[in-house]
Amino acid sequence: MDLNQMRDSMKMLLKESRYRHSIGVEEVAHDLAIIYEYDTTKACIAGILHDCARNIADEELLKECERYHLPVSDIESSCAFLLHGKVGATYAQQKYGVEDEEVIDAIIYHTTGRPAMTLLEKIIFTADYIEPYRKPLPRIDEIRSTAYIELDKAVYMILENTLMYLKNTGAVIDMLTVETLEYYAKVLQKN
Repeated sequence: MDLNQMRDSMKMLLKESRYRHSIGVEEVAHDLAIIYEYDTTKACIAGILHDCARNIADEELLKECERYHLPVSDIESSCAFLLHGKVGATYAQQKYGVEDEEVIDAIIYHTTGRPAMTLLEKIIFTADYIEPYRKPLPRIDEIRSTAYIELDKAVYMILENTLMYLKNTGAVIDMLTVETLEYYAKVLQKN
C-alpha cells in the first residue's frame, strides 16, 4: 500500500479531527526528517499511521492485544488508551503492509516515548505533540521552535509537559514515560 492509499484509508477510518491531526503529524514529521536528514517517506508513513488504532474503544484495544498476543502491562490494562500505539503498530503491519521495524517502533512509542529512542521515534513523538492542528498547550510555541533546532531538548520538554499534565489531572502515569524523561535529562546534561 502506498502513502496516498494510507491517507485515503485513514480519512475513511478516523473521525475528521483525528484525520486532520494525523495529516498534521505527517507534515511535521516530513519537515523534521528533512532537517535531521532522515528518510522522509518512512517519516510520512509513521506519521499518517501513528493513530490508526486511536478510535478503538478501550475494551476493544484489550481484545486486540489478546488476539495479536501483545503484552499488556498493569498500567496499560488500567489505562487501555495507552495500547493504541501497540495495536496501531500491529495494524500497520497486518493491514497496511509496513515491514520496517523503525516505523513500527515509532508507532508503538509515539505516546509514552522510551529511553534511547531512534531518530524516527523522536520525530514522530515530537510531531504528534507539536502538529499545527493541536489545541493550545503550555509552552507549545517554545517547544515547536526548539524541535526544529534541538530535537532531544524538544523531546525532554514534551515529556516534562506531559508528566506535569498527568500529575495535575490525577491521570495514570506510565513509568516508561518517567524513565524516558530521566534518560533525556541525562542526555541534555552531557551536551
